[in-house]
Amino acid sequence: MSESPVPKIPPGHLFCFGLGFTASRLALRLLEAGWRISGTTRSLENVEKWTSVGIETYLFDGTASITAKDDLFSDITHLVASIPPTDLGELPLLFHQKQLVSSEKLKWAAYLSTPAVYGDRRGALVSEADLPQPGSRRGERRLKAENSWLNALKNSSTSIQIMRLAGIYGPGRNVIDQVLGGRARIIEKQDQVFNRIHVDDIGTILMASIDRPNDGAIYNVADQEACPSGDVVRFACNLVGITAPEPILFEDAELSEMAKSFYSECKRLVTDKIKNELGVELQYPTYREGLKSIFESG
Repeated sequence: MSESPVPKIPPGHLFCFGLGFTASRLALRLLEAGWRISGTTRSLENVEKWTSVGIETYLFDGTASITAKDDLFSDITHLVASIPPTDLGELPLLFHQKQLVSSEKLKWAAYLSTPAVYGDRRGALVSEADLPQPGSRRGERRLKAENSWLNALKNSSTSIQIMRLAGIYGPGRNVIDQVLGGRARIIEKQDQVFNRIHVDDIGTILMASIDRPNDGAIYNVADQEACPSGDVVRFACNLVGITAPEPILFEDAELSEMAKSFYSECKRLVTDKIKNELGVELQYPTYREGLKSIFESG
């Protein structure tokens, strides 16, 4: 994969609560750079998958603590938490807060959150200085999880960062795949826009944060162009030479509850902090660069 240049950071031991799409891409980049990587997954199949490439992987489904070994977190230096919270709370902290807080080597942690904590802003610009006003259960859970991490590590030697990630896409998870699979739809809702972020730009931002830790900092992690989802679908269709589907009015679309929650909120994320504080220039500042790169790489 092609990535943006980032500072050369000394190898450490990264632990990922949730080796999902985003965390696993970062893990593989750091693994290639000489890092030791550990993490969790919910399935035995994924334990085998990640173990086979050199990642120490443990089962963790949020119903019980990781029982692999007592000193599991004793030598981790960096932590990424990306498991969605439940009504019970932030699962890694429910089962392992004491161990994490007492880990003497842990110096940096990032919680991957969502802009849903801001609620609906009717298309207005939203920066990290704006107070969260979640209007959905998902947003409320995420804000509670953010505060749980900030409070848990407040008096520790660990620098905790909150990353509010826009809609994530990248190789293997993008609208081009939806177009080619006949699953792409254009849902039209007046004045509705979304920000997005390429998964490898997220990795670059996290690596820059490791290099420039700022305890308690919150970052909007998003591209530089909020736009209607239909614009993205049409661009992808043009790339692959397929006629774009006919638009469907939001009122007539059959959407999942999750999709409805996305369309119930509209905001434009301000992302100055990732450039001004972390020194990151996005490799994919809009969906155009990101989708073109995915298309050209096959």
